[in-house]
Amino acid sequence: MKHPTSTGPLALTPAPRRVALSRTLACVGVGVALVWLAGCAQPGGGLAAKPNGETSRPSFQYRTPGPEAIAPEASSGRSEKPGWALKRWGVAAANPLATDAGRQVLAAGGSAIDAAIAVQMVLTLVEPQSSGIGGGAFLVHWDGRGLQAYDGRETAPGAATPDLFLLPDGKPMPFQQAVVGGRSVGVPGTVRVLEMAHRAHGRLPWARLFEPAITLANEGFPVSPRLHTLLKAELALRQDPQARAYFYRPDGEPHAVGHHLRNPALAAVLRDIAQRGSVALHEGAVAADVVRRVRQHPSNPGRLSEADMRGYQAVQRDVLCTAWQQRYRVCGMPPPSSGQLTIMQILGMLEHSPSAPKGKDGQTNGLPSPDWLHHYSEAARLAFADRAQYIADPAFVAAPGGRWTSLLEPGYLRERAALIGPRAVSSAAAGNPGGARVAWASQPEQPEYGTSHISIVDAQGRALAMTTTIEAGWGARLMSDGGTGQVGGFLLNNELTDFSLAPADAQGRPIANRVEPGKRPRSSMSPTLVFDAHDGRLLMTAGSPGGAAIIHFTAKTLVGSLAWGLDPQQAINLPNFVNFGQATNLERGRFPAATVQALKDRGHQVGEVELTSGLQALLRTATGWFGGADPRREGVVMGE
Repeated sequence: MKHPTSTGPLALTPAPRRVALSRTLACVGVGVALVWLAGCAQPGGGLAAKPNGETSRPSFQYRTPGPEAIAPEASSGRSEKPGWALKRWGVAAANPLATDAGRQVLAAGGSAIDAAIAVQMVLTLVEPQSSGIGGGAFLVHWDGRGLQAYDGRETAPGAATPDLFLLPDGKPMPFQQAVVGGRSVGVPGTVRVLEMAHRAHGRLPWARLFEPAITLANEGFPVSPRLHTLLKAELALRQDPQARAYFYRPDGEPHAVGHHLRNPALAAVLRDIAQRGSVALHEGAVAADVVRRVRQHPSNPGRLSEADMRGYQAVQRDVLCTAWQQRYRVCGMPPPSSGQLTIMQILGMLEHSPSAPKGKDGQTNGLPSPDWLHHYSEAARLAFADRAQYIADPAFVAAPGGRWTSLLEPGYLRERAALIGPRAVSSAAAGNPGGARVAWASQPEQPEYGTSHISIVDAQGRALAMTTTIEAGWGARLMSDGGTGQVGGFLLNNELTDFSLAPADAQGRPIANRVEPGKRPRSSMSPTLVFDAHDGRLLMTAGSPGGAAIIHFTAKTLVGSLAWGLDPQQAINLPNFVNFGQATNLERGRFPAATVQALKDRGHQVGEVELTSGLQALLRTATGWFGGADPRREGVVMGE
């Protein structure tokens, strides 16, 4: 587990022929019927002709890892990670058991998509507060020839209305009141989007990929320090009878660290999904149980219906790619994600600002310099103003100027960068990209939470970045047993609170990201793949949890790795910093007092707060790949 011996993390091997970053076809599901497009895999990972010519089916048998492979990380503070040098392939995920499941799939010859399915199902079990089959996901995939973006974002129920989160006096609910209960639950999309991706890119049979999670759910897994600590601090989850019976002892205390926690209800649900596909979640007993719990919540019922569950469709979108520093092509999700657009607005403004420090000049003694942090925070203030004004589900809201890339055009970024002066401003207004006629009100700032991230590169060079979520920690604080009547199950999302709780401003102008039936809430999730702009080689896969801070955590890792020459672990280790439009917040205890004072001297309102990222990244080196996992959480990298 040594750092690369090359002169830097991007001491690259000789380039192969140029690779086109074109969009490829994928299979799509229409209700229960399947429409098979040319070149797609058969159900269950059968071997129709693959784009890379593979014709043999690998075999896979899951083996429960020994305790030495899954020792949980510390639950608070920093648990230093070594960084991992790999030669051929690797998996970076938020929990050692989940990472190991992906490792075993790749070792058996599975694809990156196969590994992601195994990882996600185990995360549903061992990291239930962050993601799972009751939530949604964004996935950016590279198949060796082209890019695909898969949207498994939750949707609002058909009965949802813009006033969903308004109190009788017309004011928005307090955020926590809106979150807890059935009102905030959107139609989940994780299983449907993984099924869509697997039909196009899976190698192992669908059912086999559920074996790790089913085995661990039946046999039990040790409660980690992080899971124990989060359960101890959580209050609303204890009010749900199903969750209380599973997570807590009869005396109301969470199960102790190391307690062997079994989840027979989840095992039963996953076994059914493994055999029948996503229909097992979206129709029948599981869907009925989810809807019942949402609609019959005693204090905050929701509007989800079985028709909503049955009708959910994942969407394949065009990947959004942006040139950066004349060397890189950074690719991510388009709206309803705001991640790629906002990250590349910030980095683009820094690139086009004549006064912003460039390259390694942005560091002082191995940390971001005060001057660089000033310019970054001001660029973020401008980018978040555009985000609040324009970005929402593209099926409901037109892009400014008719194209989302209007927010990233060099001329527009230069215009915005020119607004960055030597001193901080108190607030920023949205710009006018593409000559847009502003019809929307700006969305007020409100909390965003949650999420997990997975980065994978397989032995054939296929890769993905997948960010997956139930939104806030513990979601809506509702657990479904899938109608099994057994202990455990899975948590339901509170994704609808990613919509603006207020549908309009004081003048009555609508907010783009307001609640509407069937709409997907705006997200900050930023699954990112980076390519060499000259020869098309994949260089990096990265992403993070963290609500709106995902944008900043991911941007930090891109800058650290690609502009400052750090390996991914060093870049992830850098202290975190965020600005959502108002205060500049720095990770508590990680910046010298001189940096804090220098920012205050330039007019910044500076706060020092906990900024718990969960970054995962894999970066190409001269000898293979180098992986990093966030010391602030339990994640690890495994591979060969």
